[in-house]
Amino acid sequence: MNSVVPKRQPQAQVEIEMDDRTARAALQRHWDASDASDFDVEHEIYREDAVLDYPQSGERIRGRHNIQESRFVQPNKKRFTVRRIIGSGDLWVTEFVLTYDGIPSYAVSIMEFREGRVANETQYFADRFDPSPSRAHLVERVGEIPSS
Repeated sequence: MNSVVPKRQPQAQVEIEMDDRTARAALQRHWDASDASDFDVEHEIYREDAVLDYPQSGERIRGRHNIQESRFVQPNKKRFTVRRIIGSGDLWVTEFVLTYDGIPSYAVSIMEFREGRVANETQYFADRFDPSPSRAHLVERVGEIPSS
């Protein structure tokens, strides 16, 4: 006797998709709060023992409280414009434009989640630059970074 069993999506796959939606929503809430200078909501995403690295300046900040304090004491007016959020499971990357006192810079945030919160974040920053004259005839300009 041949019986046909309907093909079902494995339960683990369904849970990952739900977790991904939850992580994406948490990230969007984090970046929206960052843009609004809502320091309490901005830092809800981090574990108490989170670590934040800025490789370009050689800084490492340990602990959610210290991460929040480091951002609170910055005198600059900041704006965040998310370009895209990509990732899955415990690893997420956000590309955004960070504008300090009206001067925009491209940035990338790599966040590693553990138990539903960010355990490690690494951020990279780069200023805009013009294409090299040697390749200027090959490039398509995709627009300027908006200033806030």
